[in-house]
Amino acid sequence: TYKWQTVIRLGWLPMYSPEKNEVLHVGINYRYGEPEDDKIKVRSRPEANPAPRFIDTGDFSSNQSNHFGTEIYYNSGSWMFGSEMYWHRFNSSTANDPMFFGGEVVASYIITGESRPYHTAIGILGFVPVKKSVFKGGPGAWEVLFRASTLDLDGGTIQGGKFWRITPMVNWYLSKDIRLELAYGYGVLDRFNLKGATQFFQTRIQFTLL
Repeated sequence: TYKWQTVIRLGWLPMYSPEKNEVLHVGINYRYGEPEDDKIKVRSRPEANPAPRFIDTGDFSSNQSNHFGTEIYYNSGSWMFGSEMYWHRFNSSTANDPMFFGGEVVASYIITGESRPYHTAIGILGFVPVKKSVFKGGPGAWEVLFRASTLDLDGGTIQGGKFWRITPMVNWYLSKDIRLELAYGYGVLDRFNLKGATQFFQTRIQFTLL
């Protein structure tokens, strides 16, 4: 997609207490890239891999792009709240330098009492730990989560469409390596001067090999 790109990410911890399992993470990031063959296409599925791409800019000319992002996460015990936002600006004389925007907010609670670890070396919250797996007679770890997201690919002369979605979800971590996910999604697409809603019923089992 790109000839080359460079990325920088900075994080700050205004609050960090491993003893209380409490952390407030604030971060910013920037990416610069030059598209391959001086053209780019931005498109997205509605957070469901088998689905078609709901929004799509089609190919347009661009010789460079700038991407700005912000992130904030607060974790306290079994609670986690977070948000990320991104702005994507493409230099394009034919498309009037379009800028696209996307973002999400998320809230999570781990019913069984675990707390997500924070990795200071890379500045991210880790996977949900499991106190006692199902395979050792325990309940595993249960998490309820709510997520809202949006992506707007209308910018400049480009009309790629807008899409937003809300997703309540239940995650069951049978062990540290196996997770069962049950999710419902409701999304609205605004494209071609039409608006339409889609409901999503999703399940996934995930195996992690470390």
